[in-house]
Amino acid sequence: MIYKDFQDLKLSALGFGAMRLPTVDGKDAEIDKQAASAMVSEAMKKGINYYDTAWGYHEGNSELIMGEILSEYPRDSFYLATKFPGYDLSNMDKVEEIFEKQLEKCRADHFDFYLFHNVCEMNIDAYLDESHGIFAYLMEQKKNGRIKHLGFSAHGEAPVMRRFLEKYGKEMEFCQIQLNYLDLKFQDAQAKLELLKEYEIPVWVMEPLRGGRLANLTEEETAKLAALRPDETAVSWAFRFLQSIPEVTMILSGMSNMEQLLANIETFETEKSLNQNEQRVLQKIADEMAAKVALPCTECRYCTTHCPQGLDIPYLLSLYNEHRSTTLAGGMSFIAPMALSAVEKEKQPSACIGCGSCEAVCPQQIKISQAMKEFVGALGM
Repeated sequence: MIYKDFQDLKLSALGFGAMRLPTVDGKDAEIDKQAASAMVSEAMKKGINYYDTAWGYHEGNSELIMGEILSEYPRDSFYLATKFPGYDLSNMDKVEEIFEKQLEKCRADHFDFYLFHNVCEMNIDAYLDESHGIFAYLMEQKKNGRIKHLGFSAHGEAPVMRRFLEKYGKEMEFCQIQLNYLDLKFQDAQAKLELLKEYEIPVWVMEPLRGGRLANLTEEETAKLAALRPDETAVSWAFRFLQSIPEVTMILSGMSNMEQLLANIETFETEKSLNQNEQRVLQKIADEMAAKVALPCTECRYCTTHCPQGLDIPYLLSLYNEHRSTTLAGGMSFIAPMALSAVEKEKQPSACIGCGSCEAVCPQQIKISQAMKEFVGALGM
């Protein structure tokens, strides 16, 4: 197992994500404890020492099951991470109640890593509002040794992350972002990487396989990669890409069965960064993936000067592309709905009147009004 230095700790480069544990009959709330326990046992044997859960995973049962399983091991043999569920605004005034309950569920007296969960457009104002007492309370728990390291995860765009960092950046020790070779450009994860580098904050990675999309390449995509590294799988290519980014310390994988776990462990027995040519080929594949599902908006903003509703069309199209790419790959889209929840109703896709003024000046000839109509239908707005 590869290990990465984080302050005075050595963390396994592969972290065990507890968001997609094996379940009974595909029911997300019913975790197969026996299968999950066997996976943790194997992970421990093979050197994984970082276990990541959260309040809402598996409808609240991930912390319970992981707490029960991990209680069978010496507390100093692993690092436990969980998060404050700020993705639900109704939780903002419950930080003490939730934190105490999390310790109970996880059968722990402290968390090695604790995060503000999912800093995004929807909750940034609430996270920055000191009247909720979240930051003050978590800092007090850190002072008391009940939190060893404090950080945050983010699905919001880079400007939202910057707002958070401008207020709390001095106390943030790590940040977890969605990063993979598709989202480097598609979700502009590159901008987030640069921002974290500016603040000298180590990067934790979630969704390294983009919800499984990067594990299921087409025959053509697979052939291009096999010509460069015949022995690497599609999954290992995704991990090798992340191993090539110096700022990345922790790569989390939400493994659902023993087969996935063993394959990932094998990949993380060695570190094989990609060379420049391999990076170029991989990025070209990513660009082609995006082009198949995304509208080719270049953000020239000609459209916005002609929209009688004053809609930020390039931004709405970027959310449309994100939503469509995720759902077409069989995933569950939550980024677009969360981002739209922070947009005034009169500026949402449903406000489009279909006049076509924007389309008349679009250099890419995008059928914008049709996209807005489809977006509204897909979201059930």
